[in-house]
This record gives sequence, C-alpha cells and structure tokens, in this order.
Amino acid sequence: MQVVGEVLPKLKKTYQLDLVIAQAENVSDGKSMIPADMKRLQNIGVDFFTGGNHTPKRSALTTLLENETEPVIGPANMTDCPGRGWKYSETTHGPVLIISLLGETFGHAKVQFTNPLQAIDNILAQNKNKQRIATIVNIHGDYSSEKVIMGYYLDGKVTAVIGDHWHTPTADAMVLPGGTAHITDVGMCGVLHSSLGVKLESVINRWHDGVVNKNELATDKPWQFNAVLIKSDPKTGLANSIEQIQRKVT
Repeated sequence: MQVVGEVLPKLKKTYQLDLVIAQAENVSDGKSMIPADMKRLQNIGVDFFTGGNHTPKRSALTTLLENETEPVIGPANMTDCPGRGWKYSETTHGPVLIISLLGETFGHAKVQFTNPLQAIDNILAQNKNKQRIATIVNIHGDYSSEKVIMGYYLDGKVTAVIGDHWHTPTADAMVLPGGTAHITDVGMCGVLHSSLGVKLESVINRWHDGVVNKNELATDKPWQFNAVLIKSDPKTGLANSIEQIQRKVT
C-alpha cells in the first residue's frame, strides 16, 4: 500500500489512466484484504480489485465480494470464494468486464476449484450480449504454462489476460496475434530485497536449518512497483499495446 501510494498518483497524472485494477490477494498482512485497506487503496486511486487463493480468508470481505456494486472479486472458479468472480466497472468511455480466475496448480495450498477454461467459457457466454468496451481477465496461478495457455485460449476474445502469483515479473508482455494483451506474471508491489515480500532471513533459516517459523513480511526500502499499462480500442474491445511499468522507490 505504501509503494502504491508513492507511485500510482504520479502514473495517473502522467498517463491519464481510465481504469486502475489491482491484485488484492496479499494486501492485508499478506493474506486477502480488509475493507479498511481496500478503502485506503481506493483513496490512493485504485478503481477495482481482483483476488486469488487467499481472498476468502477475510470474512469481513465476504459482503463486498457478494455485492455487485462493490469493486472487488475473487476467483470465479474457486469453490469456496464468495461472489461470482466477475463484475463490471464503469469508466468515462463505457463499462469494462473484469474476471478473476485461479489456475489449477498451487503447490502446498489446499484449494478447491473448477476448470478455469470451462469457467471462462461460461462467463463469456453469460455476458455475450452485454455492451462493454473491454474485458480484463486476471489469472492467479503457479504454472507459467497455465497462464500462457489461458492467454492464447482467449486471444481475440478479451482485451487482456494478466497472470500473477509469482510476485516476480516476467519479460513476455505482448499483444498476441488475435489482439489480446498478455503477460505471464505482472510481478508485485512491495519490498525489493526480499523473498516475494518476505524477510530473507526467515526463509533462509527455514530452508538451510529446517527452522519451523512463519513468514515475516519485509518493510524496508527500497520498494518495487510492478504493473502493466494497456491501451485498447473501445470499438473492438481488443488491445493496441501493453507496456510494463516498473519503478523503484528508495
């Protein structure tokens, strides 16, 4: 939240952004997002929030996920996540459909889900006749192959497919042949010299010496800000360009 507060207002002024979407999987102490933190980020300039496997872990978020007018969703194909996993966000140019999905591979995480390809088929079918200027899909998953396949599967059908969960940005941002912007992993906003936002010492001790401990969130600068800037054609609903935005805050 601190690094977003430092960077986002300047980006909004520079690029005249129409819609800002943030992955809210790890906002509050690394797990999901409490409503107060959601409000704080909205005041900074975030318009909409997507989720991941941690999203249902904050019961205070449940009513917001279930409310169609609240700009926050969790994965549509996650069995125990409240809400339907997709909502519309209004912009000055028209409505944007935003969809959250979960990949099928999550290491040691115990997650119940349905097939993400079938889930997205059903969502797009439900919204086939609804007017919109763009469709943004966020897929939260461990395997790069799943996130790449989702991009190509939806190429020409949606504006963008944005992967995340690694916390480390990939170097493959591009507009696919059919006009869909794609990146395998957008990265994270947090501490630069860390293990995915966790203090290095806690992870090294656990790995090297078998110490049983909990993740300790890192807070010291320098911080990193990772995002993508997507420009799209409201007439076709497809992307014109995708550009990675990476900033370091010292």
